[in-house]
Amino acid sequence: MLKHLTIAAAIAAASASGAMAEQVKLGLQPWLGYGPLWVAEEKGFFDKHGVDVELSNFNWDQDMLAALASGNLHVIAGATNGVITSYNQGVDQRGFMIMDLAFEADAIIAGNDINSISDLAGKKIAFESGTTSDLLLNYALRENGMSISDIEHVPMGASEAGLALVSGRVDVAVSYEPYISAALAKSDSNKVLYTAAEKPGLISDLLTARSDWIEANPDVVRGLILAWDDAVTFIRENPEEGQAMIADAVGAKRDYFAPAWAGVRLYNIEEMIEFYNGGFQETVTEIGEILKEAKPEEITKVPTADDILMLDVLLSMQN
Repeated sequence: MLKHLTIAAAIAAASASGAMAEQVKLGLQPWLGYGPLWVAEEKGFFDKHGVDVELSNFNWDQDMLAALASGNLHVIAGATNGVITSYNQGVDQRGFMIMDLAFEADAIIAGNDINSISDLAGKKIAFESGTTSDLLLNYALRENGMSISDIEHVPMGASEAGLALVSGRVDVAVSYEPYISAALAKSDSNKVLYTAAEKPGLISDLLTARSDWIEANPDVVRGLILAWDDAVTFIRENPEEGQAMIADAVGAKRDYFAPAWAGVRLYNIEEMIEFYNGGFQETVTEIGEILKEAKPEEITKVPTADDILMLDVLLSMQN
């Protein structure tokens, strides 16, 4: 912790000393792992580090990505697999910060009569294409000798999928917190069948932007990273207050927020760099291979980490 504080202190003065830059329009979704962004806004950490940020909430990945591509957003929070898809579509989206990893917070939920992944054959499964839910399902099927052609896909956003399961419109739903806990709280006829904890690192999130924007705004990128780092520290030191802010932001009821929160891991600056220098680069390749196998017409290239990341500012912050 002392080392972490030293890193932040050494950089904070330079970040805060500059004049406030043009407002950064940042898009995100109601996902627990993005929680430090709401905390940074509420606690004034963006202002502290010289960045003026406007947060905008979205329900669909594709809408947020379109806003980034059109220039209506400068920065968006997105999953690593989504950035790999963007790379294959020729969309300029690069990650400049590693935000979080999901474990039990991304899951496949099913009726109590479904007891294994092999039982999914022929079942109606609700999930949003191109998202972490899509990746998790494809990984689970692949590990059990199956493919997406073995199930019936019902296209649906993460916020709707769990409710569709509860109402009986589908047999299975793939979603993330807080929607998983919300769906399970409404019915005792469903359970968690499979989670991202089966493959640590499979589900991760990045703060992303166009490469030209990252290159043109290194001080803003630095300020965003430092504000996130402050927010993660605040949440760890003030768990009740920090978690309450995030629960309110994502619309989670407090009575099931605690178990939902336990399924996600937030990263500070040191941990981001350690993860990147550890297994993350290999994991990017593995995610790309899973996507290519599942959707060979859409994913024709498996990128390296360097193809989808621009971490120069982050890596310059290591001690």
